Amino acid sequence: MSGKTDSAAKKQPVPINRTPEIIESRSKLPIIGEEQVIMEAISENDVIIVVGETGSGKTTQVPQFLYEAGYSNGNKMIGVTEPRRIAAISVSQRVAEELNETTDIVSYLIRFEGNAGSNTKIKFMTDGVLLKEIQNDFLLNKYSAIILDEAHERRVFSDILIGILSRIVRLRQKRSSPLKLIIMSATLKVDDFSKNQKLFLQPPPIIELSSRQFPVTIHFNKRTPHDYLAEAYNKIYKIHSNLPAGAILVFLTGKLEVKQLVSKLRKAFPYRETDSKISSNTKCKQSIKKEIGKPLPDINLDDYDIEMHSEDELILSDNSSNDDDDEDEVPNKIMKFSSTPLWVLPLYSMLPAHKQSKIFEPPPSGCRMCVISTNVAELSLTIPNVKYVVDCGKTKVREYDPLTSVSRFSVVWESKASANQRAGRAGRTSPGHCYRLFSSALFNNEFPEWNLPEIQTTPIDNVILQMKSMKIDKITSFPFPTPPDKQTILEAEKRLVTLGALEVDRNVAEINNITPLGKSMAAFPLSPHYAKMLCLSKDRSLLQYMLFIISAMSVQEYLPGDNVDAWKKTKLSWANKGEFLLLGDLMVILRSMGGASHAMKKSGLRGLQEYCTKTGLHQKSILEAWKLNNQLINQLNIHVPSLKLNTDLDMTPPTPIQVKQIRQIVLAGMLDKVARRLTTNELNRNGIRPNKAAYYASNLTAIVFIHNSSVLKRSKPEWLVYQEIFEVQDKMYIKGLTAIEPEWLPVYANRLCKTLKVLDDPMPSYNEETGKMFCTVNATYGQAGWLLPQAEIEFPDIEQKYCWLAFFILSGKVFPRLEDFRQHLLSKPDLIVKPWLKFLKESFYLLTQTLNKNHDDSATKIKEHWLKKPTYLLEEYLIWLPQAAHKEVKLIWPPS
Repeated sequence: MSGKTDSAAKKQPVPINRTPEIIESRSKLPIIGEEQVIMEAISENDVIIVVGETGSGKTTQVPQFLYEAGYSNGNKMIGVTEPRRIAAISVSQRVAEELNETTDIVSYLIRFEGNAGSNTKIKFMTDGVLLKEIQNDFLLNKYSAIILDEAHERRVFSDILIGILSRIVRLRQKRSSPLKLIIMSATLKVDDFSKNQKLFLQPPPIIELSSRQFPVTIHFNKRTPHDYLAEAYNKIYKIHSNLPAGAILVFLTGKLEVKQLVSKLRKAFPYRETDSKISSNTKCKQSIKKEIGKPLPDINLDDYDIEMHSEDELILSDNSSNDDDDEDEVPNKIMKFSSTPLWVLPLYSMLPAHKQSKIFEPPPSGCRMCVISTNVAELSLTIPNVKYVVDCGKTKVREYDPLTSVSRFSVVWESKASANQRAGRAGRTSPGHCYRLFSSALFNNEFPEWNLPEIQTTPIDNVILQMKSMKIDKITSFPFPTPPDKQTILEAEKRLVTLGALEVDRNVAEINNITPLGKSMAAFPLSPHYAKMLCLSKDRSLLQYMLFIISAMSVQEYLPGDNVDAWKKTKLSWANKGEFLLLGDLMVILRSMGGASHAMKKSGLRGLQEYCTKTGLHQKSILEAWKLNNQLINQLNIHVPSLKLNTDLDMTPPTPIQVKQIRQIVLAGMLDKVARRLTTNELNRNGIRPNKAAYYASNLTAIVFIHNSSVLKRSKPEWLVYQEIFEVQDKMYIKGLTAIEPEWLPVYANRLCKTLKVLDDPMPSYNEETGKMFCTVNATYGQAGWLLPQAEIEFPDIEQKYCWLAFFILSGKVFPRLEDFRQHLLSKPDLIVKPWLKFLKESFYLLTQTLNKNHDDSATKIKEHWLKKPTYLLEEYLIWLPQAAHKEVKLIWPPS
């Protein structure tokens, strides 16, 4: 999409007062030489794509280009989205520093915090934050430009944003108020964007930045090791022992591996506070400092895209040995620094923020920094002075089956795009080296080119609910860069119908409309299941408990495993008997949140840290859950001002009655996640030991087991609801469990229950206060047809419902003014509920037929008809009376 949109209103450049040091460092960035090309393209086109390698400077410089060009003038803002919160914070701070502006001007806004305000000109945010802003202001009128950074990550909300923004750009163009959209990435699969006519009618121009600031040399292993963790340790040992100064960044797959390697390296190269004092006074230290300043001898620092080395040695020179077993043979020009301490730091998503920030601090004097990280360090995160990257080649991905809702974590080969991203971390501040712990043959033949878009690998229920709330009804027609499978969309829509968030339009026989409940659910940053639980917690006394439970269940790795004896005792004491045990894992969550709240109020963060150490909980998860709890309270106060909830709540333990109500609310929210324990015969038939906690899940044919971390593992309740199913080594486990009563299912999960028979004994009843009818039924649950105990429920929407409503009308219970005519009826009212009536005396059945035809299943709906047609149902009622009573009935009709 193009158009000479800036010529009509010339933008006034903004003067910048940068420091000499910043000017010098910026001049070395490759993107600086492309500034004019980029700004001309933005001026002449509403959408452009900027493709540049990691280290080229696009993340920090393009927002500055726009700011200097005047795109923040006239009460407008420049918006920049980052896929991760830590990147949004760190990049905003760096841009503010380079512009020599305060955080009032260059700000950030992420899920739980931010410093953006009325003076903000450049706002860094996560993609979810911008999507929420679109819900409130679809045209984004306060923005003049939006930059979508790291588009190659293909996060769900990023893909949706691109689709929505492609429409907003067109609408803003028609209103002569253009919005500039700049899509940026280091390794972008451009065709998904540039050649997607659903997105852009005309392919947007692509600006390619030729190189990064510093070259990176790639070194492959000769052979791919079986134990990449051991190989990573050996490689780090060689780098640290043989190569000059420079931080080391190591990529592994998960937190456990990171902790193992950190522990091993700290033992091998221990740091003591006395080391820096002693080493700083030695001649050896001085000579080492002298040697550190020298470049690596005989190393080809050609850009890795042009030349890739396929040798296992660290130093690729003519003097290097190719004998893998001879680790002592090192080039004479390189000193051994094996006595130098190693400053080893972990980095993973669940690490507390104060520990994550240590990677940005300089290491102690005389130490080399070594960061052991998961893939969180792949993105817009510059760790200072990284010269060496060690890449294991693996990544941990969460695979999700949209049909069964089963999750599994698998360790797989990373994509080539991710490998390039990792390598690029070594070239941010100086020429670097990347050591890949796999062979070039494996890389070329086995590694996929790109990561799959997140929208094709994760649940999209919340995505669809958010889109429906924005009046995007036809999801299959939405311009996704890479659309999800149509069946995945349909299954997600069905689950939302089951939850009551969407309804089927009877006129077109397809899922189309969002319900009032769905609109309320979409207002909260929660999964639809948890959002429904929150919306059902109307009782103020229950609301604070549900807020704690929902907040904790929404964060990653809230509860630790059961490998700590102290934690086992703690959690069992928190849910030990009666209703408290039946609430199960959610009772543990509730008690842990209450305890954390008390600890924070008593001693602040120090008290929380002590509490988490004592109980074994994740401090970062507790803080995140607490922040989400406060955010939900603020949103509830906005939507329901009468609640006047306080974010500083003191939680008293719930009563047994409240716990029972919480269990019922949880079932209503997780109604499609029910499990039933196998009977003794079923255990024997499947060859499972009698004492095993084995269950059938409602949407699976496979048998699932209670995870060892659950407090319900011992008691093995017959029926329960679960938070998630995940697969480990071909075995299915369920987590986040709460026991339920089977007779609750027809009441709280009626959409998944099939009524086999409405019982005449006990007879259905009519509540004159609420106007609702109730009946006792035999029913089954789910596709497997699990037989349920008899239960009293609100009358389901079946033909019998209209028969019984007619019965209660004739009996005078629905409209009391008709009660005086009951004695004059030609037949007893219970005749109308007999199934053979329609054949024996068809005229008597007309009352039922009319109610059924118009879907009038309550007094309220009948009264609505009377407003339009006062004689509605009069003829059908008079059939039941003798001619002598007709005149009197007509005088009082309608009888409401």
